[in-house]
Amino acid sequence: MTDHAALVTEVTGDRAEDWDRSGSIPVELLRELGKSGTLCAQVSGEYGGAGLDSRANGELTAHAGSLCSSLRSVMTSQGMAAWTVQRLGGAGQRAAVLPALTTGSLAAVGFSEPQAGSDLSAMTTEIREDGDAVVVTGRKKWVTAAAYADLLVVFGRYGTGGGAVVVPRDAPGVTVSPITDALGCRAAGHADVMLDAVRLPRESLLESAGAPLSLLATVALTYGRMSVAWGCVGILDACVAEAVRHAAGRSQFGRPLAEHQLVAGHLADLYVAAQIARRGCEHASGCWDEGASDLATAAVLAKHVSATQAAAGARTAVQVLGSAGARDGGPVARAYRDVKLMEIIEGSNELSRLVLAENLVRRAPREGRAPREGGTR
Repeated sequence: MTDHAALVTEVTGDRAEDWDRSGSIPVELLRELGKSGTLCAQVSGEYGGAGLDSRANGELTAHAGSLCSSLRSVMTSQGMAAWTVQRLGGAGQRAAVLPALTTGSLAAVGFSEPQAGSDLSAMTTEIREDGDAVVVTGRKKWVTAAAYADLLVVFGRYGTGGGAVVVPRDAPGVTVSPITDALGCRAAGHADVMLDAVRLPRESLLESAGAPLSLLATVALTYGRMSVAWGCVGILDACVAEAVRHAAGRSQFGRPLAEHQLVAGHLADLYVAAQIARRGCEHASGCWDEGASDLATAAVLAKHVSATQAAAGARTAVQVLGSAGARDGGPVARAYRDVKLMEIIEGSNELSRLVLAENLVRRAPREGRAPREGGTR
């Protein structure tokens, strides 16, 4: 176990159920993880991060997901904020923001709006210049970790393109309203954010502003999708462990549940789901670490496969545990609720399928063209 994984284990302990019930994680614990660089472990050592590659960071994310999906969600938000600044910001902006994210400051990223969820082209948040300042006006919904955040990375329209701006939570005009009735990941700090003519220094606007909004959003969402996908691997690992423990330790009709063929079939299905999800994530992380041109598609595929497999796996785990799995707050019950959100966030199942289909069509030979060498007619 790596030092970062050991720290996640130590900080989480047996507290995940209490966090889930109370709807919050103590901020001091999140800052402790932040100061170690664990919350955004792919940030390079130049900025105080651990400098992990995507595969190693994925394994760390899966470990956190196996213990507490709410904590993993905060890691996803912190990492996505850091990646957005790293890719869309200039050298000065990276030097100003990234060290803060590896020394205890917490961050969240705002995409969705009341009328802009999967369809980010409907985004209405406006970022405009006013002299040597920028003014941000809009409303963001379901911003994960916003209830804990010191900094908000907010996406919006900038001129004819898009932009992302780093907004201090305590800036005048910022209102954060925590969501207290989340179905899953109840302690992830979900909140709605109102931005009422928030005036900020011009350097708060990341340097890539003006590029197409869809391109800017994809940069950030690719990291988020990877992180969610690996988190689902962790959820499945936890479900497998709980189901095997229960099936091996509980007897019915004179023998352990695991020896009943139908229950054994459930265990096999769970194991298969976990392996499918892991292989998809390993492929996507390989694309990331190799700088492959199809990384964005691989991330969508990994997220879609992992989320759907985790949803099926959590349902199976509840079935194996029976009444023990129906107790709210327990690992399997939490997984059952948490994974439903995984099928929605960072691109719903439906959107993921559309993206994958569009990629297939785009790559297909055009009618009338000769097939590539080695292909069939």
